Amino acid sequence: MRVVVISGSPRKTANTQFVMRYVYEYTRTKNQDTRLINLSDGQVECYRGPDEDYNQATIDAANDLMDADVWLIGTPIYNSFFSSALKNLFEYVNYKKTEGKVAGITILAAGQIGFIDVQTLLTQLLSYFRIITNPKAVFLTTEAVSDSTVSDADAQNKLKQMVDETLEIAAKLRK
Repeated sequence: MRVVVISGSPRKTANTQFVMRYVYEYTRTKNQDTRLINLSDGQVECYRGPDEDYNQATIDAANDLMDADVWLIGTPIYNSFFSSALKNLFEYVNYKKTEGKVAGITILAAGQIGFIDVQTLLTQLLSYFRIITNPKAVFLTTEAVSDSTVSDADAQNKLKQMVDETLEIAAKLRK
């Protein structure tokens, strides 16, 4: 099974990337065919249309998404929405190649606000791509991250559970 972990924040010092690196490392213990797309590395270009030439990192990210069976998506909340960098990544995705994939969601915010709204918006976007979404999203505040790592044990457990359950859903659907 192919898995892609997406860190959806474009910020260089984003807490989201630390959370999703934790998810990536844990997922690799369960599934070796796991890749990480980190939007804070600045390599995925802004979508300009289907007939444009894009750099190799952008092409690879789009292919990784369409080839993966499972997407583990992490996004910060920006202005009551998921990140525009994450939305930009979806511009490269061909919805005809995504039906039946499974996604797990992690949402990070500075405070206890907007989690359900952003989960709903992201789930609606995934529905357009005919992605089956794990209904148990992980909601974390930035307090769960310190020294560039997920330092909160409860947050670590929630992330592991989301990964395990999402992989289990995907495995059941593949039978």
